[in-house]
Amino acid sequence: MMTAVESQITYTNSYSIHQEETYMSQEDDWDRDLLLDPAWEKQQRKTFTAWCNSHLRKAGTQIENIEEDFRNGLKLMLLLEVISGERLPKPDKGKMRFHKIANVNKALDFICSKGVKLVSIGAEEIVDGNVKMTLGMIWTIILRFAIQDISVEETSAKEGLLLWCQRKTAPYRNVNVQNFHISWKDGLALCALIHRHRPDLIDYSKLRKDDPIGNLNTAFEVAEKFLDIPRMLDAEDIVNTPKPDEKAIMTYVSCFYHAFAGAEQAETAANRICKVLAVNQENEKLMEEYEKLASELLEWIRRTIPWLENRVAEQTMRAMQQKLEDFRDYRRVHKPPRVQEKCQLEINFNTLQTKLRLSNRPAFMPSEGKMVSDIANAWKGLEQVEKGYEEWLLTEIRRLERLDHLAEKFKQKCAMHEAWTSGKEDLLSQKDYESASLMEIRALMRKHEAFESDLAAHQDRVEQIAAIAQELNELDYHDAASVNARCQGICDQWDNLGTLTQKRRDALERVEKLWETIDQLYLEFAKRAAPFNNWMDGAMEDLQDMFIVHSIEEIQSLITAHDQFKATLPEADKERMATLGIHNEILKIAQTYGIKLSGINPYTNLSPQDISNKWDTVKHLVPLRDQMLQEEVARQQANERLRRQFAAQANIIGPWIQTKMEEISHVSVDIAGSLEEQMNSLKQYEQNIINYKSNIDKLEGDHQLSQESLIFDNKHTNYSMEHVRVGWEQLLTTIARTINEVENQILTRDAKGISQEQLNEFRASFNHFDRKRNGMMDPDDFRACLISMGYDLGEVEFARIMTLVDPNNTGVVTFQAFIDFMTRETAETDTAEQRSP
Repeated sequence: MMTAVESQITYTNSYSIHQEETYMSQEDDWDRDLLLDPAWEKQQRKTFTAWCNSHLRKAGTQIENIEEDFRNGLKLMLLLEVISGERLPKPDKGKMRFHKIANVNKALDFICSKGVKLVSIGAEEIVDGNVKMTLGMIWTIILRFAIQDISVEETSAKEGLLLWCQRKTAPYRNVNVQNFHISWKDGLALCALIHRHRPDLIDYSKLRKDDPIGNLNTAFEVAEKFLDIPRMLDAEDIVNTPKPDEKAIMTYVSCFYHAFAGAEQAETAANRICKVLAVNQENEKLMEEYEKLASELLEWIRRTIPWLENRVAEQTMRAMQQKLEDFRDYRRVHKPPRVQEKCQLEINFNTLQTKLRLSNRPAFMPSEGKMVSDIANAWKGLEQVEKGYEEWLLTEIRRLERLDHLAEKFKQKCAMHEAWTSGKEDLLSQKDYESASLMEIRALMRKHEAFESDLAAHQDRVEQIAAIAQELNELDYHDAASVNARCQGICDQWDNLGTLTQKRRDALERVEKLWETIDQLYLEFAKRAAPFNNWMDGAMEDLQDMFIVHSIEEIQSLITAHDQFKATLPEADKERMATLGIHNEILKIAQTYGIKLSGINPYTNLSPQDISNKWDTVKHLVPLRDQMLQEEVARQQANERLRRQFAAQANIIGPWIQTKMEEISHVSVDIAGSLEEQMNSLKQYEQNIINYKSNIDKLEGDHQLSQESLIFDNKHTNYSMEHVRVGWEQLLTTIARTINEVENQILTRDAKGISQEQLNEFRASFNHFDRKRNGMMDPDDFRACLISMGYDLGEVEFARIMTLVDPNNTGVVTFQAFIDFMTRETAETDTAEQRSP
């Protein structure tokens, strides 16, 4: 197998390999952690695969899957032979794992022999198809054989490749190559590299920065078609990745370097011969320019030094400033061109000497006195004189500036101090505290304390003014007399302000103490006036309260409470006099010390006049309350008489009605005697009831009188008019209903042919099961009654019977319904017996 592969190798080594111990710094080591980024891994797979195939195709083969096709080590060894131009040891022919590991180790040993350090990359990982380690190994090979030997202006490898890209793309708009990732995302840098070397392949002016995918695809297609650089990247992967993979970009860009570097070297050699022809003419020109520049520069130095040595001081600040301005013009306008001339002279001299040396020509020797060292010495003398002149100017100006500054500072500080003190003496002499309240006095005191702090702070300014005046005197300032006079005036005024400040503080403290006493009395008045006023408000409210009573006891309770209130009036009057006495004391203090009162107590809205007016009102309401209570006593006594009169009659009528109800009930359930006898007895009861109606009417009259007097309760009886009315109506209804029942019983008896004995038997059964004795049976009692009479009842049968005896579903069975049912049942039984044979 290996023999067939070897027979396909038809390449020659067209470049030499420089052996080095190490060829890349630590930062160029393969960063394995970054391969965890899926986007970067995808870019590296495609780029590294394309790069490997660009070399393997020289041997007539290629790889499809980068982590699978290198596992047996054969194509890996072949790749190294292609890119190095050297033969590797003969590979093992077996297909076992140890054969594969042996072949991969041979490849790795060859890589290490080229000065490459393989960090954490072992043969087992490559054989196992570890994509992370395989990509790292391929990147190491790319660094060593495609990037290490790149050299541009004393920089090599990655830095050299980056510098080459920067130099080639520098003239192009919108291109700024700073790295091997983000700088290439818009595709313009790749297009610029191609256009710089092959402008016929790309029209750079038509490219747009906002079309990165189009730019990248253009570069990829042109490079693949015309430059034999395979497509190693996808435009979409680069654009859609925030930071494209640096190794993939660097690998692809290195192909451009190798494609264009040879052409550049040939062009450089062709141009070198033409340049040699122009060197001699340029050297002659440089010699002439040097002689001319040297003569002019030395002449200018000789003219300038005497001017800088003149140290005669001016008398005025303006004249000295003019000297300084002239010197600045010299530094800004006149000297800079000479500095440039001197620098250019030295540059030209050095350039000329270098060119002569490179051309194997003798060194240039200037005329006597125009050597570079002669010019340097003359320039050094100029700068020494210049430095002394500048120091002298600045010293003189600082001296004059100091005097002018002190005089101006004195004026400014005096003006500020005089502006601050303006009106202060009048303010301190005011007696505004004589008509101020305590709060205003305290505000004035705080304001005065703030002024004292301000006054103390201005002490430093006064001292500074005096110190500046003293310094101006010591420096013999021309207007020292006016300075001294102004300073003395400020000091005298300062002493007066101090005296007035102390006097105002004493006056404020004295008035504040008097006002504190008055304020305490105001507070005491407020504390006593408020509860007393509340007491009077409550008293007036109670004295004018519209009471409602319903008994003698209730009105008597109000009279007792009123008598107790009147007993407290003497003590209340003492409190009133004490409260008004506090106010009188305030008036006395104000009159004695000439304090002007505002007439307003800050702690209360109550005035002594308010207290007096309310007290007069209370005293006026007391007898009015007495009269109202006595009138109510008379009214309650009359109401009591009406209550007793109504109760006397109600207590008779109520029991009478109840007794008659019981008697009628007994008559209706009594089975003794015939129905006609019961009817006669009931008629007699009815007549007695009708005759009793006059008593009810009289009671209604008494009830009307009670209602007109708004009497709604009566403790002397349990019978209200409503109770009597209801009882009377029930009595009339009961007697009428009972008479009607007896009449219906007589009609039933006569119509059905029921004997008196049967009727009495029915009555006895009904009364027995009428547990409530109200002439009605509950359904359960009715069921028990029927069962006792021999009926065999089911639920359906009993429900049918209940519809007969209680058609309205009232829930009770009356005696009349019971009689109707029993007579109907008796008649049906007799009929059935008559029909039987």
